[in-house]
Amino acid sequence: MKNLLYILSIFASYTLSAQTQDSAQFYFNKGKEEKDAKKYLMATKAFETAIKFNPAFIEAYLENANSYMQMRKIEFAKTNFTKVYDLQPSNKVAIRELTDLYYSYRQYPKAIEFAQRCSDCENAQHIIGMSYYQQEDYPSAEKALKVALAKNPADAEATYTLARTYLDMEEYKKALPYYEKAVSMEGSKNTWMYELGLLYYNNNDFKNAVTSFDNAAKNGYTTSNDFNENYGYAALYSGNYEKGESMLNEIYRRKPGNKDVLRDMAEIFYKQKQFDKSLQYCQKLMEMDAKDGKALYQAGLCFQKKGQKDRGEQMCDKAIEMDPSLTSMRQKKEMPGM
Repeated sequence: MKNLLYILSIFASYTLSAQTQDSAQFYFNKGKEEKDAKKYLMATKAFETAIKFNPAFIEAYLENANSYMQMRKIEFAKTNFTKVYDLQPSNKVAIRELTDLYYSYRQYPKAIEFAQRCSDCENAQHIIGMSYYQQEDYPSAEKALKVALAKNPADAEATYTLARTYLDMEEYKKALPYYEKAVSMEGSKNTWMYELGLLYYNNNDFKNAVTSFDNAAKNGYTTSNDFNENYGYAALYSGNYEKGESMLNEIYRRKPGNKDVLRDMAEIFYKQKQFDKSLQYCQKLMEMDAKDGKALYQAGLCFQKKGQKDRGEQMCDKAIEMDPSLTSMRQKKEMPGM
């Protein structure tokens, strides 16, 4: 009798298990039908019922996750992909999806962790490099981004980020060619063009700076006061005096208390041997403040360059009386080669 009861209990258990598996499969198939019909909400309900009958149903979790992705319910999708990974750590689909999700959620350490496990992910090195960059680990970012670009030279975002990596590492010469390549690629952004202009500017390549600023503006970059100020200075230094002067005068009109713009123009025109122009701005500064020793000293230098040496020296002497700190400027001018 005991043996019979034991056999019956095993049979009952097997029958219940079979019924459970059948129910899980039934609801899974129902979920697939709803998903194929793009009834994603109904699909998730069916898949979740299937999972209740079979908590280890890998395919049901994956289909449920994909349905949530279609509904833009990313957190629910992530939960299902994570469950798949917990049940089956080698599941390539779960690893790939979690790599992308952690990256999109800006959970960069987890994105790196999963991307390193994703052997068949074409964008793995891209994500690793971008994630290291966001964590300001620039040497690691450089290494991964170079690998990414070796696999996909057309990756504009990776190209730009490698340029930024070198910029943030203060390796400006290495940054320049990657910036130049990035702005020439499909998918380039006007921000990259402006940053390239600033890089040219800081390397005293003013003509290319002007070209890059102009390119950024044509592609929709906001021409703020800061943008126009940088553009104006680059134009002056590159010899496009009319454009540069016009842009900087507009900046001064908008910021009438900004004497530095006038002072800078006086100095730039002086360096460009435009002495009369330099004097005009010195005059404006002295009209604003008759005790502006720096403006008077700059004017004195202009008169000396114009051949009126005595007058210029007297103005410089007067400026030093007004502002003794200018003595060091005179000493520099008196050094050989100055």
